[in-house]
Amino acid sequence: MKHFKLIFILAASLGLGACQSRVEYGDATEVETVNENFGSTDLQAITAKMVDSMLTFPPVVAMTAKQRPIIFVDKIKNKTSEHIDTESVTDSISNKLLRSGKFRFIDMTKVDAVRKQLDYQNNSGMVDPSTAIRFGRQIGAQYMLYGNLSSIVKQEGSTKDVYYKMTMRLMDLETGLIEWSDEKEIRKTKSKSFLGM
Repeated sequence: MKHFKLIFILAASLGLGACQSRVEYGDATEVETVNENFGSTDLQAITAKMVDSMLTFPPVVAMTAKQRPIIFVDKIKNKTSEHIDTESVTDSISNKLLRSGKFRFIDMTKVDAVRKQLDYQNNSGMVDPSTAIRFGRQIGAQYMLYGNLSSIVKQEGSTKDVYYKMTMRLMDLETGLIEWSDEKEIRKTKSKSFLGM
């Protein structure tokens, strides 16, 4: 009986020692297909498509030929049935557009923080009035960029089909006219074998 206990303990300790995890760096641009949910590859594909489309659209090319219009990007709305970090999608699109050198941006997510800082500078008595930034000096946005991410999910038997569609529009805030619009579609299909693998 002692021999069986000893063999069991040795086998268990060997088994535990063999189950060590390993972490490695991977290529951030490599295609990610862990599952059918919205992932990093989808984010990169949508971002590249939308930015390229907007920057090469003839009216936008003409609009940015001699000036850098001021725009604000509204957070992409998630109309899918899954949790998607659309703020990350919004940030990626904003960064690519800003790095193009064609636009200037107003960050509407920081309006309250800016208001508090200006109030502190102008009303606290702690800041030299000659260095305080005055209220009412900010420049307004000329355009608003906004969009939606939606999905359709269908499943039959062991096959699941997920269709994503990203739609974006650029609106002239003075006229309300849509100056650019485009969409990007992604379809993913997941099939299980009869073994459930």
